[in-house]
Amino acid sequence: MKFVDIVGTAIGNTFRSKLRTTLTVVAIFIGAFTLTITSAIGTGISSYINTQVASIGSTDVLSVTKTPDAPTGTDDGPTKYDPAQTAAGGGFGGAAAALSIKPLTKVDLTTIRDTTGIRTVNPMVRVTPTYIEYGSEGKYQLTLNAAAALTKADLAAGRQLSDKADDILLPDSYLKNMGLGSAESAIGKTVTIGIDDYLGTAHTVTATIAGVQNKTLIGGGVGLSQSLTDELNTIQSTGRPANLGESYLTATAHFDPHASQAGIDSIKKDLKAEGFTAQTVADQIGSFQTVISGIIGVLNAFAVIALVAAGFGIINTLLMSVQERTREIGLMKAMGMSGGKVYTLFSMEAVFIGFLGSAIGAGVAIGVGSVISDVLARTALSGLPGLQVMQFAPASIVTIILVVMAIAFLAGTLPARRAARQNPIDALRYE
Repeated sequence: MKFVDIVGTAIGNTFRSKLRTTLTVVAIFIGAFTLTITSAIGTGISSYINTQVASIGSTDVLSVTKTPDAPTGTDDGPTKYDPAQTAAGGGFGGAAAALSIKPLTKVDLTTIRDTTGIRTVNPMVRVTPTYIEYGSEGKYQLTLNAAAALTKADLAAGRQLSDKADDILLPDSYLKNMGLGSAESAIGKTVTIGIDDYLGTAHTVTATIAGVQNKTLIGGGVGLSQSLTDELNTIQSTGRPANLGESYLTATAHFDPHASQAGIDSIKKDLKAEGFTAQTVADQIGSFQTVISGIIGVLNAFAVIALVAAGFGIINTLLMSVQERTREIGLMKAMGMSGGKVYTLFSMEAVFIGFLGSAIGAGVAIGVGSVISDVLARTALSGLPGLQVMQFAPASIVTIILVVMAIAFLAGTLPARRAARQNPIDALRYE
């Protein structure tokens, strides 16, 4: 009997006991369906996070802060007061207040700038505009995106911020209320930003809309160019007593965008030696990936448990099949069929059952998952453009089917060996 004939016979034998085979296929279906869905969720969310990092995370920027001291108020009692450790900007509560947060000074900025590999350094200053206005539509409050200097926006229209122009990036949610029309039509329009100086005197600054950004994982507020931020900071500092001095909580350091990971790690190491902590956007957002990977791993574990249970179903199905076909096996061996071919025949039956259950499970998962993903994208997850919570990668689907077939093959090993070892004379006498 040729291999093709063995495969055809195995497929035909599978449907001899339709009910038993169907129940086994259903068990495999459940495991394959679950594994396909969880794999798609992992792929979808991971792809979204990776896209966010790639599209909004500047590859040449480090967020640099002073490395905090140990928490104050521990079991060993409070540490001694050090005026140099007063928190920059003041008023930081929660976890920040529990640490001796050291502000960055101009000397620190010089140290960072002199670090090998660093090209430019800009302190992140906190500006507090009072309103934003366009035409006669009235004044609106604005929320600034503190991460604008660290990221490249996920644009709906327009271009990225330019450090040498008074550019502004508006979230797409601002367009309707401010009467700016569509994202494309808003580009190039001029808006007015109001800000008070230190003494409370009101000032205005004009800015050009450079781009309109989609909502992302990192900030959804208004983005300001460095030039515009500096101008607003100069205004709000007007009238401030000279003895207050300037300090900054964090700074953005630019390096070669083509630097290797080893080069970036070297810069971080050098900054750490100087008492600074440096992180890229990928570092900051990577914790999301870790948590999601853990959750997906747990869900996959449940799917594998279901498949293992289905494997016992295959063992039971084939053991019953071997017992019922004992005389048939004896006849095949009496007619010259080798034990190896008998083993292959029953193994192929197991593999086919595994393929049937996994293919149906994966197919149904793709259909159901795609519908659910589309509905979620239009409703609950509409605030995160580009997020498809389930993405079915062909390579993952093929891998799942092959894994299930491998489990089925292993499950069919015991029945197949029993069939292959049947003595033809004893088998022919079996009642």
